[in-house]
Amino acid sequence: MIHAIEATIDESGYIRLTEPLPIKGGYRAFIAVLDEPPGNAPETALLSEDSLSADWARPEEDEAWSHLQ
Repeated sequence: MIHAIEATIDESGYIRLTEPLPIKGGYRAFIAVLDEPPGNAPETALLSEDSLSADWARPEEDEAWSHLQ
């Protein structure tokens, strides 16, 4: 069973999960520390998607990127 959950680590090294972890009992874990401070980049990307989709969903864009598909 593998679960990937976002978390933040404070200055004291305490890990805080952003959502509940649906497990029972004790398990081993692997922690990957990203070289960036916590922020709202994913939320910002989601919020800008609607405004950018008008530009992305054009036939000219499909043609320009077709060689990569």
